[in-house]
Amino acid sequence: MSVSDIWQTETVWHPVSQILYVPYTEEEYDKAVELLDSLIDEVGEDKNHPLASFMEISGVLIEKYEDEYIPEITEL
Repeated sequence: MSVSDIWQTETVWHPVSQILYVPYTEEEYDKAVELLDSLIDEVGEDKNHPLASFMEISGVLIEKYEDEYIPEITEL
């Protein structure tokens, strides 16, 4: 990534960071899940959709939260 790319990212980061973030609280997690649901409705399985990678990144961030904060259900 060039310095120019970083500068361009910095200029748009504030609005993007309001919807793309690592969730640390249940409230942030719930908002992230709601966003992912909307992205799934929009993108579906279209890997060529402009928001497909955004959907995938959102899923990874949600999975990270779940791995850290939500206990797995185990059979008794």
